[in-house]
Amino acid sequence: MIGNSIIKLQNVDIFQQKHLVLSNVNLHVDKGDFVWLIGQTGSGKSSLLKIIYGDLGISAGEGTACGYQLKNLASKEVPYLRRKLGIVFQDFQLLTDRTVEQNLQFVMKATGWKDKKLIADKTMDVLEKVGLRSKVRKMPHELSGGEQQRVVIARALLNDPEIILADEPTGNLDPDTSEEIVMLLKQISQSGTAVLIATHDYHIIRAFPSRIIKCENGKVLEDAQIA
Repeated sequence: MIGNSIIKLQNVDIFQQKHLVLSNVNLHVDKGDFVWLIGQTGSGKSSLLKIIYGDLGISAGEGTACGYQLKNLASKEVPYLRRKLGIVFQDFQLLTDRTVEQNLQFVMKATGWKDKKLIADKTMDVLEKVGLRSKVRKMPHELSGGEQQRVVIARALLNDPEIILADEPTGNLDPDTSEEIVMLLKQISQSGTAVLIATHDYHIIRAFPSRIIKCENGKVLEDAQIA
């Protein structure tokens, strides 16, 4: 890895099937960065995130994410890359038939955790970080939308990721709850975990000014502004 960069893309072309979505992409995200990713629907934001978490391959250019070379990334390496990334989606994707605790522990067991005490301790540790220690036995349907998204963020923190990729994390939330979620992600970035948030919500960007990466007309602008 070069310097402090957790994500580094150089001259990368991004394709969906045979369609060129973004060309000649250069960008970097460093340890502890808090970065917005903006662009119209269909401008390539999700494709860019998919490159970073190994869902799309790189055919031209060079890229690294969390120490992994993204070009020619072997499919068996993808789960290990994803353990170093926390991914937060708009739809919470929680298991509806399991408690908060069971949701987190399901992921831990799936990613190789074995020791019951370590699992229990880590569960409480991440719930503490997102302010939900008291909800450990609740089912998802007993939580508000904001609380469910906090569980998703806790889940993303389980394997101590170097970066959290959040794709429209406030898309299903009201404005006040959205601000709470972004404030939580901002605090996480201040502890050293980089955060990259794809969003359409310019109100929230204005509330939390930070570096902006913009997808527009098939290009990526690394230091963009919003009007």
